[in-house]
Amino acid sequence: MAKATATADDEIFALRLERSAPDIWPMLDALYGRHPAFDAFRANLLKTLKKAWDARPVDLKRLDLKRDLEPDWFQRPDMAGYVFYIDRFAGNLRGVLDKLDYLTDLGITYIHFMPCLKPRPGDSDGGYSVMDYRQINPAYGTMAEFEQVTAALRARGMSACIDLVLNHTAKEHAWAKKAAKGDARYQDYYLMFDTPEMPDRYSETLVEVFPDNAPGNFTHYPDLGKWIWTTFNEHQWDLNWANPQVFLEIVEIMLHLANRGVDVLRLDAVAFMWKRLGTRCQSEPEVHMLLQALRACSRIAAPAVIHLEEAIVAPSEMLPYLGRGQHDGKEGNLAYHNSLMVQFWGALATRDTRLMGHVLSTHFPETLRNATYATYIRCHDDIGWAVTDEDAAAVGMSGPAHRGFLSEFYEGGFPGSFATGALFQVNEATGDKRISGSFASLAGLEQAQKLGDVAGVEMAVQRMLLGHALIASFGGIPLIYMGDELALPNDYSYLDTPEHVHDSRWIHRPRMDWQAVAQRHDGTSPSAQVFWGTRHILARRRAVAGLHAGNGTRVVFPDAGGVFAFQRLAPTGVVLCLFNFTEHWQHISEDWARAQGVSLMHDALSDHPVETHHGAVALPPYARVWMV
Repeated sequence: MAKATATADDEIFALRLERSAPDIWPMLDALYGRHPAFDAFRANLLKTLKKAWDARPVDLKRLDLKRDLEPDWFQRPDMAGYVFYIDRFAGNLRGVLDKLDYLTDLGITYIHFMPCLKPRPGDSDGGYSVMDYRQINPAYGTMAEFEQVTAALRARGMSACIDLVLNHTAKEHAWAKKAAKGDARYQDYYLMFDTPEMPDRYSETLVEVFPDNAPGNFTHYPDLGKWIWTTFNEHQWDLNWANPQVFLEIVEIMLHLANRGVDVLRLDAVAFMWKRLGTRCQSEPEVHMLLQALRACSRIAAPAVIHLEEAIVAPSEMLPYLGRGQHDGKEGNLAYHNSLMVQFWGALATRDTRLMGHVLSTHFPETLRNATYATYIRCHDDIGWAVTDEDAAAVGMSGPAHRGFLSEFYEGGFPGSFATGALFQVNEATGDKRISGSFASLAGLEQAQKLGDVAGVEMAVQRMLLGHALIASFGGIPLIYMGDELALPNDYSYLDTPEHVHDSRWIHRPRMDWQAVAQRHDGTSPSAQVFWGTRHILARRRAVAGLHAGNGTRVVFPDAGGVFAFQRLAPTGVVLCLFNFTEHWQHISEDWARAQGVSLMHDALSDHPVETHHGAVALPPYARVWMV
């Protein structure tokens, strides 16, 4: 029996290798074909893939088969994500097991554990400076405990997502330590230079990511006699992806994590992976070749696993990470819809959805193949106002003025602003100012509660539910950042923490308020209202088949400039989604709604009929409607 099973497993591996051969070998030939050790690299890669497949647990191989048969599993409307730092959510991995009932109650089927692999000691860029990819952060637990958690998630029909940083390692990583000791093999894993000549030439066209805290893109180490590429921080050494051995090492790590029960690999900082003199060294063509090849490796040895590619860039630059051109349907399965997030906040501040409609209709296709978006309103990071001058001009705005307005509005300094936020990375030279803040505080709850403004509190609650309904229906997997379902406000305790005080992003990285969770059944508090409203939104999302991410999303334009609208193009009929971004009543023509494909005049979100008055649909302040 064991021999027969092994033979069947070998045959399955061979079939999957044959299936993905056109996706992997042309990419690797183009990237590494001229490398003197290419033949050995190719042979070692095959051995690595087979070894990982042979070691894959039986239950995960069954999941591979299930997802091969249901390739749209991650696009279905029952997918809803929740994102948290393990220590801030539950203390450690054992604590997570005790909190799964809460996530099940909310309707979560996808959990993103923020960086949880072993980081360097001290400042670790929030966990993104990893010194060991095969160990869990000891503060959270062990890899064995992590496997217990992933098994518990599978038993509940939940998927686990973790971060895999591809652009760099911590300088304390074993590879970096060997490189620092002069091992030439491992020095070639990184981008090291003996003189400042080449770093200076590269720097002429590079952009600084953290100009305040980590200026420049290179660090000189006199004791090593080297200038090392450090895009993000001095302690994060950029990997040399032109070395095929780096590709092989990452594949081994990727499949090792897959065999521990990871369902989604969030590939961090992917835009920076390939370097080319005279460019920004971001989103070069080779990046997409590498990512397609990595995706093919997963499809061969762990096909239940999908890739989320983290690239917070302009739309034209982001879409290729979901596969365009020769990579169509073969690269990332998920990518963050940063533009949707930015446009939500922009429309909320201006009470005008024209720019939102222009950007989301002009730059994004109606459908994607074998891929979808990760939609979100807030995350662990700051908000950068990614609005181009060209897009602003298309609707009669000034790009610099609009971006400046948004920063001032969400910091809370603009007259009439409802928001309470904090500036992040102010660039005096360019005028760029980014914003930190929790969903609730940016949406006005903190200010309204301080002022005792009952009507303002209600408006803030409605703004939050508007956002949750938007990301649940636009197309993709909605990701709720921990605490946003409970309207948790800004956390100012970071100002008393020496390692955090320089980084305002910690203002929206609070510890979970389990007292608020326990009190969520008290429907009168803003926290309870947002929780039950969010829970209802996710429940209705599951019930509306037309919200499947494989169905197209087409932005449409009603006469009301404060209303954002789109059709979900389901084969069974259109779902017309309407969102009032103002604190005033808005009216949509019934004839216009019917012309968009609405026939029943029924709101699938509230599950009630839509009444018309004098031939118009009346939308209350911050209304959200999914009409069928």
